[in-house]
Amino acid sequence: MSYDHPPAPRPAGTDQDRTWATLAHLGGILAYAFIGWVPALVIWLVHRERGGQAAEQARVALNFQLTLLVGLVAARIVDALPYIGFVGWIAGIALGIISLVLSILAAVAVNKGGTYRYPFALELVR
Repeated sequence: MSYDHPPAPRPAGTDQDRTWATLAHLGGILAYAFIGWVPALVIWLVHRERGGQAAEQARVALNFQLTLLVGLVAARIVDALPYIGFVGWIAGIALGIISLVLSILAAVAVNKGGTYRYPFALELVR
């Protein structure tokens, strides 16, 4: 008689952590509307006490989105200047595209169970 043991249960919250971490990064798609930091902030505030992947990846996404927010504000200020305003306009569009691409790359990496570090981000939230 053979006794087959059921597979060991997966740690609680692993799938949920991965889902919340993915959503924190996908919130960056809203960056061009200056609110890309809101989803990451909310997820980080909810999960930071529990720790885990969701809290860490939300913190990483929040730092990146705040960095982009600084860049977007600077681009809008330059956009208002006469003669060189087009530079701010182009910078704003470039930052929006960068946010879109990197947020999707981060979400895919985290959804596969990995982690993601953005190529540039100020470490504002620790």
